[in-house]
Amino acid sequence: MEQERNELDYIEKYQARGYTSNFRCENNSLIELKTKKAYKPEQVIIKREHRFEGLSNPSDMSILYVIETEDGMKGLVTANYGSNSDTELDEFFKNIPKENDQSNEDI
Repeated sequence: MEQERNELDYIEKYQARGYTSNFRCENNSLIELKTKKAYKPEQVIIKREHRFEGLSNPSDMSILYVIETEDGMKGLVTANYGSNSDTELDEFFKNIPKENDQSNEDI
């Protein structure tokens, strides 16, 4: 298998595996954009986490979270980190219980 090189490669790989839901963060919840269902940190499982640095500007850093919800929604969340971070999204992911972080396991 060819090695993924950038964020888009990973997004396409996970979408092909069924991680197709999109989320936004609002009021310490992740909202699934189609169903409008809200999830609290304890209802979200991090399946994988990938960090990327900007090619032209190393301070443009982002994290791609591959997540599943307790009711089976599978999707992706992209967050900036470093000086351009979205503090509400950062806070949400920091509040996910440690036992829900499976980012070191294979999916």
